[in-house]
Amino acid sequence: MDVALTHDTLFSGKLVCYQHRNGYRFSIDAVLLAHFIHPHNQTILDLGAGSGVISLILAYRNPLVQVTCLELQEPLCQLLKQNIAANQLEGRLRLVSADFRQMAKVIRPGSYDYVVCNPPYYQLGTGRKNPDQEQAIARHELRADQGDVIGACNYAVKTKGKVALIYPSERAASLLTNLKVSGLEPKRMQVIYPYPGAQATQVLIEAVRCGGEGMVILEPFYVYEHRDGAYSAQMQDLYDD
Repeated sequence: MDVALTHDTLFSGKLVCYQHRNGYRFSIDAVLLAHFIHPHNQTILDLGAGSGVISLILAYRNPLVQVTCLELQEPLCQLLKQNIAANQLEGRLRLVSADFRQMAKVIRPGSYDYVVCNPPYYQLGTGRKNPDQEQAIARHELRADQGDVIGACNYAVKTKGKVALIYPSERAASLLTNLKVSGLEPKRMQVIYPYPGAQATQVLIEAVRCGGEGMVILEPFYVYEHRDGAYSAQMQDLYDD
């Protein structure tokens, strides 16, 4: 993999995110998920943190939170360290290099108020597998499937704590079912559309461990104004300071 980096920014340059030019790069999925939750002075676990963009956004928008960034791939761990230092967040973001299928080795059960995850959500045998191994592991279920993701979330979150995930809309049914079976009760859902009139592409789900039944479906979120248009006002707000 080419180790050349790009210097990307958010919030009018106030947040820096270095990324591998030819490796895994964050998409709008991460931005959507980071704005979907509303933590206060809480402890957060970012599962499969990648370059750390979700953790960086959460720390920037919520000055009292403490975030643990758990990442398996060593090149991304090194990049995450660089991003933590570049944003002077050493006191609030902590890196744990580990496989979340073996989380018990590094994290105690029920340690976090909130768990967020932008998982590898393409099933094996579906879609085009990226030839870059870093991107393939981040996008496809090569190292962890949906059951592994939900199991890790359930292990790490406190009773009555919250879990937030983003998944392709075609996997929403299995996601909701598997969350409920594991004891994570879906409480909020938002459906993401590319533009008005298009089919949905993703869903954002927030669940509560041992929560009571009852889910709120939020208003639709449109990424673009129309098929060939600019970002919608909703989407642009997520990038503005």
